[in-house]
Amino acid sequence: MKTPGAFYKPLAIGAPVPFREPPVSLERMIHFVPPHIEKMRAKVPDLIHKVDVVLGNLEDAIPADAKTEARAGFIQMAKDNEFGETGLWTRVNCLNSPWFLDDLMEIVPAVGDKLDVIMLPKVEGVWDIHYLDQLLAQLEARAGLSRPIMIHAILETAEGVKNVEQIAAASPRMHGMSLGPADLAASRGMKTTRVGGGHPDYAVLADAEGTGTRAVYQQDLWHYTVGKMVDACLSCGLKPFYGPFGDFSDPEACESQFRNAFLMGCLGAWSLHPTQIDIAKKVFSPDPAEVAFAAKILAAMPDGTGAVMIDGKMQDDATWKQAKVIVDLAKLVASKDAELAAVYGL
Repeated sequence: MKTPGAFYKPLAIGAPVPFREPPVSLERMIHFVPPHIEKMRAKVPDLIHKVDVVLGNLEDAIPADAKTEARAGFIQMAKDNEFGETGLWTRVNCLNSPWFLDDLMEIVPAVGDKLDVIMLPKVEGVWDIHYLDQLLAQLEARAGLSRPIMIHAILETAEGVKNVEQIAAASPRMHGMSLGPADLAASRGMKTTRVGGGHPDYAVLADAEGTGTRAVYQQDLWHYTVGKMVDACLSCGLKPFYGPFGDFSDPEACESQFRNAFLMGCLGAWSLHPTQIDIAKKVFSPDPAEVAFAAKILAAMPDGTGAVMIDGKMQDDATWKQAKVIVDLAKLVASKDAELAAVYGL
C-alpha cells in the first residue's frame, strides 16, 4: 500500500502527474466499435456527434486472427478523427493474453494524448492495476504525453468482485468500473447464457392463496454485484457503469436493465448496437420533471440546511444532497445536449 505522500507521484521519471480530481465528462454510453472492420471505422466521424464515448474494442468479439488488424485499425481511427469533448477509449486484451503487451506498446505512443481511458478486462486484484499503472507511466514518459491515461476496470470474475474495494483504491489513474456479466457468470458457475438482464427462472413466488395461480416475479441476477460495485466506486470517487446488454431484439428489457443501474448509482452503460445509444441517452439523462423538482429544492434551501415543505413533501439537508446530484448531472448533460438543455431550462 502506497503512503499518502507517494500516492500522487508519477511512477516514471518524465511521466505526467496523476490527476488529483478526475476530469469532468459526460459518459452516458460507451459505444463499442470493432476497429478491424473498415466500414465500421468509416462511421466514426458521425458517431462522435451522437455518443459520449467511442471505444475501440480489441478484446472479446474480435477473432484471434484479427487482433493485430484491430489494433492497427484503432490507431488509424484515432489518427483520422478529432474527438473534441467525446471520449476516446480502447478495451485492450486481458493481461494474460499474447496481445496485451503489443496493444500498449503500439497504441500509447501512436495515439498519445488523444487517448482518455484504457479499459482493462478481467481485473482480479490490485496487482493487475499496479502493473498497468507502472507500464503506462513508463510509456507516457517515453512518448512525452502531457496528461495521464486513466484505467477503467471490468468486473467480470469472482475474484475481482471479492477484491472490488481494493481495486477501486489501487491507483489515482482509476476512472471507474463496468459490470461484465457474461464472463462473471462463467467465473461464478452461474447457470445462464444471457449477457446481462434478468432470467425467468431467477424469481420469487407470491404467497399461496387457495388454489389460484401464484404470481411470479422475475428478479435481477446482477443486483448484488452492481450494488457492491457502486459502493466501491463512489467511496473512492470513481464512476460505476452497467456493461453490455446482449439481446438487441428486446429494447424494453435493455431500457429496464439500464434504468435499474441508473437508479442504483451507475452513470452510464455500454452500447453494443446503434439502437442502444438512444436508450442509454434517455435513461442516463435525468427526467425533466425530476430536474425541475430538484431545482425547486435547491432554490428553497440555498445553503443546504434546515427543512422546508415543497408540494406537500418535507425536504431537508439529506434530500438537498439528492437534489444536487440530479441538478449537477442535468447541467453536465445540458452542456453537451442542446435539446435537453432547452427542456431542463439550464
